[in-house]
Amino acid sequence: MKNYLQALFTAVALFLSTAAQAADIVIVHAGRLLAVPGGEVAQEQTVIINGGVIERVADGYLSETEIDSGEEDTVTIHNLRDYFVMPGFIDGHVHITSESNPQSRLQRVQMSGADVAIRSAGFAKKTLMAGFTSVRDLGAGTTDAVFALRDGIARNDIVGPRIFAAGSGMSVTGGHGDGTQGYTDEIAHILHSTGVCDGVAECRKAVREQVRRGADQIKLTATAGVMSNTAAGLEQQFFDDELKAIMDTAHSMGRRATAHAHGVNGINAALRAGVDSIEHGTYLDNESIRLFKRNDAFLVPTILAGITVAEWAEDPNSFLLPPQRAKAAEVGPKMLDMARRAHEGGVKIAFGTDSGVSKHGENAREFSLLVQAGMTPMEAIRSATVIGAANLGQSDTLGAITPGKYADLVAVDGDPLTDIRELEDVDFVMKNGVAYKTP
Repeated sequence: MKNYLQALFTAVALFLSTAAQAADIVIVHAGRLLAVPGGEVAQEQTVIINGGVIERVADGYLSETEIDSGEEDTVTIHNLRDYFVMPGFIDGHVHITSESNPQSRLQRVQMSGADVAIRSAGFAKKTLMAGFTSVRDLGAGTTDAVFALRDGIARNDIVGPRIFAAGSGMSVTGGHGDGTQGYTDEIAHILHSTGVCDGVAECRKAVREQVRRGADQIKLTATAGVMSNTAAGLEQQFFDDELKAIMDTAHSMGRRATAHAHGVNGINAALRAGVDSIEHGTYLDNESIRLFKRNDAFLVPTILAGITVAEWAEDPNSFLLPPQRAKAAEVGPKMLDMARRAHEGGVKIAFGTDSGVSKHGENAREFSLLVQAGMTPMEAIRSATVIGAANLGQSDTLGAITPGKYADLVAVDGDPLTDIRELEDVDFVMKNGVAYKTP
């Protein structure tokens, strides 16, 4: 099946691709350059890229003749002298193979893995064109589509962001992440996820199974959730020993673990068990903040998802089922204040949207929501670059425009430090030294 999906990706590559390979040497003239978010904005800079990697950053606008290149090297120059240039953005929480709509539940049994893969290629392209050059996919159903998409992008068959995939999320039977609630037993059997586990032994095996399937990171649902079709509250679902088994197994296999968690007991239990980051964090309290800081863990608040489901809950004609509507009305309005309290408490906040709940390509709306939650524009940008890279364990290669890192750049024609909404309409996108969107 995986080889079949990869063949399908190759067949549509001509339709989806906008650039093939990077030139040997790429020069970017940046009028304003925020090379390391949190640092100074430099004027009139030249970024020299070699083989898709940042080679150096120099003062002034260097010409082709001033660059040390070989006689056989091709050189491409991008003139961004009127633009504000930053590192490519990182969204630490997406669902790249799906997007909520009135037919979502039906599509789960109508669409083949190949259908899902082709549709997700479109979502991936939208995401990249919005300036997000890397994403972490935190739960992609029961097919291998996300792995085929990740690998197809890495081979340049498909246009999209660099993907760090978690495979299927860990969930208790019937819990958030199981996804079979409301289907007949016959259909539920077909939709059964390899991430569903009960008891320590099963949880260890489920983590190992995701690694076998190709998972880069591990995602678990420590508590109930909004979009599951069950009235099971929003509190802890895994027992403490199961949580510990998941974390220990993930770490023993070289994988970071992140936990979907709304209720405070589940948040704190996951942090005590050694989780690397928490997704959502709706009901975090002072003890949670203490645990975040003690464990050096990250919070990915996904405010955009909260705003989105709250709007659906208010719409009497929305597609939410009764259990979903009740939870959306409860959780959605709390997300902004939660992020504000976490920021004031000194928790490390990494950018994440839960796109797939909201529409792909609109990821940058999260920036202004983070600013509403009390972050400065610089802090919001830092959450999607320097902090975002650290959250993924990728600080050596992502998050800044410095020598040795991937040449992932975005640019806007305004000043996002004055108006953060400038980031909702980026003018230039480069990944690995290839420009996919230009002014």
